[in-house]
Amino acid sequence: MRTPVALIAAYSLLAGCSSIGVGAPTASANLGPTKGNQAAGTVTFVQHGEKVVVDARVAGLTPGLHGFHIHEKGDCTAPDAASAGGHFNPHKEPHAGPDSAHRHAGDLGNLTADASGVAVYHVEVSGITLDSGTDSIIGRAVIVHANPDDLRTQPTGNAGSRLACGLISKGKDRWF
Repeated sequence: MRTPVALIAAYSLLAGCSSIGVGAPTASANLGPTKGNQAAGTVTFVQHGEKVVVDARVAGLTPGLHGFHIHEKGDCTAPDAASAGGHFNPHKEPHAGPDSAHRHAGDLGNLTADASGVAVYHVEVSGITLDSGTDSIIGRAVIVHANPDDLRTQPTGNAGSRLACGLISKGKDRWF
């Protein structure tokens, strides 16, 4: 008996989807510019076991590096997004890069904007979750900063003003 090509294609498509997190808990944030800025984009989060995959696409940036963090409060109402508070840091760790064993849970490092001002970012991090509990990022804010995060200056990485802010909401679809 021959297996129809369409059936094989459908099975392959479903198998491929399972590897990108279909059925895994997801969340997203739509980034809007702070007063006087142009940066905007989308950030998605997908839970993979003990880690969360973070994907972002942000436009309207100056070329180069921009600090990228999850902040403690889900409040982008202030014109400069100061209402989002400091970096999400439930375990009182020092500021560092996303690969550091001891870092703020919200330390995501830097976005790199190309010559046209567009940054595409992908990282898998531990220390945060899309579930409930102390490490949950649901209801918090994600911020893009004007300057590079130096990954060591306490408590902010010297990343400068806030260019864009977005609230993290559970259950949104991935944008790609």
